[in-house]
Amino acid sequence: MRTFRNLIAISILMYCGCEHPSPRSLPVTTGARYLALGDSYTCGESADPADRWPMQLARKLREQQLAIADPEIIATTGWTTDELSAGIDRDNPRGPYALVSLLIGVNNQFRGRSIDEYREQFAALLRRSIALADGKSSHVVVLSIPDWGVTPFAQGRDRTQIGRDIDAFDSVCREESAKQNVSFVDITPMSKHAADDRSLVADDGLHPSAKMYAMWCEAALPAAKAALTR
Repeated sequence: MRTFRNLIAISILMYCGCEHPSPRSLPVTTGARYLALGDSYTCGESADPADRWPMQLARKLREQQLAIADPEIIATTGWTTDELSAGIDRDNPRGPYALVSLLIGVNNQFRGRSIDEYREQFAALLRRSIALADGKSSHVVVLSIPDWGVTPFAQGRDRTQIGRDIDAFDSVCREESAKQNVSFVDITPMSKHAADDRSLVADDGLHPSAKMYAMWCEAALPAAKAALTR
């Protein structure tokens, strides 16, 4: 029975697409263009679309009197770096964008993919992100990989090793962002608060709640604001 439950849980992380319930308000389509790239953390698995962190970020920026449209999102639950790249190929977004955010890598770690492969593919995604931002690295914001090892989903797994693995992938994420002069926002420490605060985790026991996404939004806000005012 435990094996069966584990298989169901793994499917939640790797294969389920983000749900798309009706948004709470009409989308904002005017203002600076924003492209959000990633996986389940960006498309908001188990969250209302209005609560996705890129959607919250756009609202916060408008509260700061910055005219920005709701984000165009290229992200799917379970995507690795190469799958995100293929998704960009498929959707063929047309820049320039005033802001591009990138959060990717948890599924590389979860599937046991090589960290060297991640470095190569993440660096390529950074180059694509910069190109979509009209060649301006200052208009790209990278978020670190959250630590899913603190969530209820990780029960029975080696939580300490998961944390070490995430830290290793995040080191690559930070290093490659610095090489390409891209803003790096470290949300991993705040993701670990979910170990003691169940309200930071969605009902599926794995993905962030709207409350956690709000924390990421606040962390990313300074870098996003700087990108739009440069």
